[in-house]
Amino acid sequence: MDTTQLWIIVGVLGIVIGFVIAKVLERGNASKVISNAKKEADNIVKEAKNEGESIKKDKILQAKEKFLELKAEHEKVIIAKDKKLADAEKRTRDKESQVSNELAKNKKLNTEIEQKVKDYDYRLDYLDKKQSEVEKLHKSQIEQLEVISGLSAEEAKAQLIESLRSDAKSDAMAFIQNTMEEAKLTAQQEAKKVIINTIQRIGTEEAIENCVSVFNLESDDVKGRIIGREGRNIRALEAATGVEIIVDDTPEAIILSCFDSVRREVARLSLHRLVTDGRIHPARIEEVVKKTSKKIEEEIIEVGKRTVIDLGIHGLHPELIKAVGRMKYRSSYGQNLLQHSREVAKLCGVMAAELGLNPKLAKRAGLLHDIGKVPDSETETPHAILGMEWAEKYGEKPDVCNAIGAHHDEIEMKTLLAPIVQVCDAISGARPGARRQVLDSYIQRLKDLEDIAFAFTGVKKAYAIQAGRELRVIVESEKVSDDKASELSFEISQKIQTDMTYPGQVKVTVIRETRAVNIAK
Repeated sequence: MDTTQLWIIVGVLGIVIGFVIAKVLERGNASKVISNAKKEADNIVKEAKNEGESIKKDKILQAKEKFLELKAEHEKVIIAKDKKLADAEKRTRDKESQVSNELAKNKKLNTEIEQKVKDYDYRLDYLDKKQSEVEKLHKSQIEQLEVISGLSAEEAKAQLIESLRSDAKSDAMAFIQNTMEEAKLTAQQEAKKVIINTIQRIGTEEAIENCVSVFNLESDDVKGRIIGREGRNIRALEAATGVEIIVDDTPEAIILSCFDSVRREVARLSLHRLVTDGRIHPARIEEVVKKTSKKIEEEIIEVGKRTVIDLGIHGLHPELIKAVGRMKYRSSYGQNLLQHSREVAKLCGVMAAELGLNPKLAKRAGLLHDIGKVPDSETETPHAILGMEWAEKYGEKPDVCNAIGAHHDEIEMKTLLAPIVQVCDAISGARPGARRQVLDSYIQRLKDLEDIAFAFTGVKKAYAIQAGRELRVIVESEKVSDDKASELSFEISQKIQTDMTYPGQVKVTVIRETRAVNIAK
């Protein structure tokens, strides 16, 4: 063996010996660690046992305290129940004692009642005996009277009844006559009182209808635009509305003259829209007038609805509501028809309430009493009958229909509403300043002028202007030629001369216009 191998062997042995020594040392350390761990575990177990014992003792103490609290509460509940039972027993004993006392009292009362019944029976027997004795005595007295008078009881009774009857009849006649006279006097006084109270409770303004409206302008420069080139705009506006437009030296104002309030309002609103818009020419004027006329119809319905709501009237037919709205643009002897009808409705409601009648039904009849004046076309039927027919057509009650038809005595009054409506209509129309006869006859004359023109064939529109001094007639160009237009003007003027009475002269102007319209698509 050489030296190198020897060293290798020595090295290997050294490694083996080192490994063995390391294992021995490691095993010794492990035994120490295990012994230390066992000691710590024993200490932990001891500490846990000690803590468990202390917790156990605490829980036992808490359980004992809880048990004592529950026991005390239970004892309180038992004591309260025992007290309630004792009270109930006491009340029961008190009631038993009361019942026994009541029974004793009832027994005493029963004995008293029996004694009273016996007394009553005895008294009844005694009264029966006395009554028989009285009847015997009465019969004997009647027999004696018959012997003395020589009349039987029936004959004496008949004579007495006859004398009493004649006396009673004369007294009754005198009483009836006095009562009737007193009733007449009282009725007149009461009627006057009701009417005066009704008039005093209704305060209204004077109704004055004008035939002229003033249209205010921002500046006088607008007048030229309204007149247009060679007056074409103002002619188109007058032809479309039937209103006379007066442009004079009045600063910043144009006058609209027409007897028909609807036409005048259409012209006023149309002018307002045209001036506001700025575009004023014949085609635009006709378009605006058509739209304004439609708007006026809607406003008429709205006025009717507001009037009905203000008066507290419900369930009125839409056509009657429209008729009520049209009253705003109608007048009766210069008195606005809607204002008059509202006034009559309020008067009827007050008077009906004073007389103990239905005020709502009376208001309804008062509001509708003049709807026969609303139609534009003149008819031979009186307005009261026409209004009654309308009311019947649209489902109004018979009392209301009779009141409408009878307020001018065209038909017989069948209900108390009819005289109330008649009286209230007279109150509203007869007060000072309510009506003007002259204006009504003037408006009627203008309407008659227009109706004469409409009686001829080919007439499309007819407008009475210049306070009835001029009649403008617009004809259909397809039906009336130029030559026929001049003949028509002459015929209308002759018809006016023969059928009407009027101051001054009436100028008849027939207008024939031809238009050619095409649309570029």
